[in-house]
Amino acid sequence: MTAASPSKEIILVADDEASIRRILETRLSMIGYQVVTACNGNEALQQFHNCEPDLVVLDVMMPKLDGYGVIQELRKESDVPIVMLTALGDVADRITGLELGADDYVVKPFSPKELEARIRCVLRRVEKEQIAGLPNSGVIQVAAFRIDTNRRKVYRGDERIRLTGMEFSLLELLVSRSGEPFSRGEILKEVWGYTPERHVDTRVVDVHISRLRSKLEDDPANPELILTARGTGYLFQRIVDPLSLDH
Repeated sequence: MTAASPSKEIILVADDEASIRRILETRLSMIGYQVVTACNGNEALQQFHNCEPDLVVLDVMMPKLDGYGVIQELRKESDVPIVMLTALGDVADRITGLELGADDYVVKPFSPKELEARIRCVLRRVEKEQIAGLPNSGVIQVAAFRIDTNRRKVYRGDERIRLTGMEFSLLELLVSRSGEPFSRGEILKEVWGYTPERHVDTRVVDVHISRLRSKLEDDPANPELILTARGTGYLFQRIVDPLSLDH
């Protein structure tokens, strides 16, 4: 183990190809992660409950239960970050995984370095949730919503709105410059940590915007909070009133 990542986060790698499992287990272990593997969807769910991983790397095409089925089961009980591995050529198939709750995807054949970078970025979002007393953190009141940027939680009244780490980071970014449009490329770089190489890469942003709207908007088809900026990207419409937590 190198000193590059002393954190020892647990990563579950689920893929039916033994060669991919071996490569990822070796490389991820070398940079400091604890790696658990599974060869099919059912085993992935079993391993998830056994080891409670910090992140799941999930192949789509697996026997017994495919990756989509695994995502659906995991999202019933957990907001664990999920990065999909997909060899599917149809963009619509990749988008399906994002709509079901995956945080990002990498297309096979993939560069292990690219996957490692995606994993580090997603885990950085999770680490923010575990740090108390972040500087300049506080509560932001937006219409009926209370956004706690310290604990990275959102409430409507007393009810908590369940967001994944990436969904919260996206909301936090939009609210930080309320009323100003962000391009899809800007959002991808700020939240996911990489610059789009192909137009399809920005679909990750579109799907997460759709997921946020479904959780926050009264009528997601006619949003009042998260608006589409024609020819640009997205913006958060409402005026934000920060309520400092500092005393």
